[in-house]
Amino acid sequence: MNVFGVDIGGSGIKGAPVDLEHGALTEERHKVLTPQPATPDGVAGCVVEVVEHFGWTGPVGVTFPGVVTGSTIRTAANVDPSWIDVDAGTLLSDRLGGLPVTVLNDADAAGIAEMTYGAGRGRKGTVIMLTLGTGIGSALFVDGRLVPNTELGHLELKGHDAETRASTKAKEDEDLTWEHWATRRVQKYLAHVEMLFSPELFIIGGGVSRKADKFLPLIEDIRAEIVPAELQNNAGIVGAGMAARR
Repeated sequence: MNVFGVDIGGSGIKGAPVDLEHGALTEERHKVLTPQPATPDGVAGCVVEVVEHFGWTGPVGVTFPGVVTGSTIRTAANVDPSWIDVDAGTLLSDRLGGLPVTVLNDADAAGIAEMTYGAGRGRKGTVIMLTLGTGIGSALFVDGRLVPNTELGHLELKGHDAETRASTKAKEDEDLTWEHWATRRVQKYLAHVEMLFSPELFIIGGGVSRKADKFLPLIEDIRAEIVPAELQNNAGIVGAGMAARR
């Protein structure tokens, strides 16, 4: 069965049809830049562009980088704050000509995909997926069950939101070396999360997961197993597609 997923990020909006039997994209994903400012109207227009690129006419799953309850946006740290209290499901469905739209947190979607098809498949106990990108998204699972909207990227680290210190954007903005970023930023963040939740497994996702060999081997003194996401930066699209099926 094929479904459609769209992943809204702070820097890019990407989507593609998804094969739910294999947890894979059936066509090369289409990506557009996130508009600045990333207002509801501007982002909705980009979602329409991505969906119409494929001529899709069925249900659509959409991720959002913030807390989502039902289909209403509750936080919007990496997009325009005018998203707060917007019913994103209704907005996007209206813009897509009435297509059914399901909206969920972006890291939750990526985590669901990894737990079903990827690095977390069959794992019990506490598993935490962290997506490192413009910010840091998180998905927390206990014996395979999702605890939604954890947003652990906003934990305090040295007096700041952790994502302002340990995200991929922080690495790029501060021109940090892989070693500095891995050992002084990501490792400290993982140690903090581990202290709070004692997971058996960390799954590291986001676009930087494609370069896991450059930084994961540098991280030490973490008891949990640490692995890169197998679906890499397509996990959010796959998870959004899974949500569209429900």
